[in-house]
Amino acid sequence: MRKNHIKCLVGITVTTATALGAAVVPSAAAAPRDLVVHPGNSIQKAVNAAAPGDTVVVLPGTYRESVLITKPGLTLRGTDGRTVIMPAATPAKATKTTKVANTCAANGNGICVVGTKTRTVDDVHIRALTLSGFKKSGIWASWTDGLSVRRVTAKNNGTWGIAQERSTHADFRRNTATGNGDAGIFIANSVSEEGGATDTGGTEIRENTLTGNRIGVTARRVRNLLIDDNRISGNCSGVFVVGDESKPAAGAMTISGNRIIGNNKFCAATPRLSAIQGSGIVLTGSEATVVRSNVIRNNVGATPLSGGILLFKSFVGALNTNNTITENHVQGNKPADLANRDTSGTGNTFTSNECGTSAPGGMCAR
Repeated sequence: MRKNHIKCLVGITVTTATALGAAVVPSAAAAPRDLVVHPGNSIQKAVNAAAPGDTVVVLPGTYRESVLITKPGLTLRGTDGRTVIMPAATPAKATKTTKVANTCAANGNGICVVGTKTRTVDDVHIRALTLSGFKKSGIWASWTDGLSVRRVTAKNNGTWGIAQERSTHADFRRNTATGNGDAGIFIANSVSEEGGATDTGGTEIRENTLTGNRIGVTARRVRNLLIDDNRISGNCSGVFVVGDESKPAAGAMTISGNRIIGNNKFCAATPRLSAIQGSGIVLTGSEATVVRSNVIRNNVGATPLSGGILLFKSFVGALNTNNTITENHVQGNKPADLANRDTSGTGNTFTSNECGTSAPGGMCAR
């Protein structure tokens, strides 16, 4: 059976039959449909008209709006890099009648997938779009489960390229994040309150290209995720794991198979963090994290956080414990390829790493 197709024209909705030559028979569950958005029309209106299981297909063009998704099972799909979403020329103002529709725009984001603590938004797929120039994030997600973002380009956004909090089982794959003010990909427990690390349920960040951001990937106060096979260069720092004294601690994650090269952009200090430059992978306040089989080269800087792979106390002094750094190729990083600047931490091991320099010495296999 074919999908239904809906073309969103100027004030007109056109549907086609569900099957050639077949009578339309009412059913409890309607067949999934494609809702096609043409340049000049509203993506948000198509999303509002969609039902769980439907796909909103956005044709090539530039669309100046923000899009809020609050229903499960939707797919929002562009056409490779030719579907571009940018901020509205005149930002919309929220009113009593437009508050929900404009929440995403009012907060300065491009696409928002937003649920609640009691009802997450599940199984939303975002594909093949470019999001550029938003004040805050290209994609922002909160209270979601099973969010999948693939082949998306998030560039030149004010804070994060692709960001998620309070969410589980996400899949961020084959995306490009470049020129964003903070992290290219940002995963957190919550951005609005303090608290222990939350379990992401195995969120995966894989095969992405992350360049020219403040940080390539930030994992803040989260546990149980995979950061694998990404290409990370030209940022101030490649991967940054942030923990604090809250329990459970951040960690229980795997950082593997990444190429983290030449992250030598300089980023000035913030109220909670020293200046960053030349940082490959930084663990602060992390426990039971495995850093394995990464290629980390030519990350050079003179800040306290500079170096190839380093352990560092968190901003509030939380220690790193029981982390394993093994079988990495770490060369040409300065001031050191491997640096343990958290010598009060316990159970941290450096084994079988191919490197030239370490601080303290003796941690390189050759």
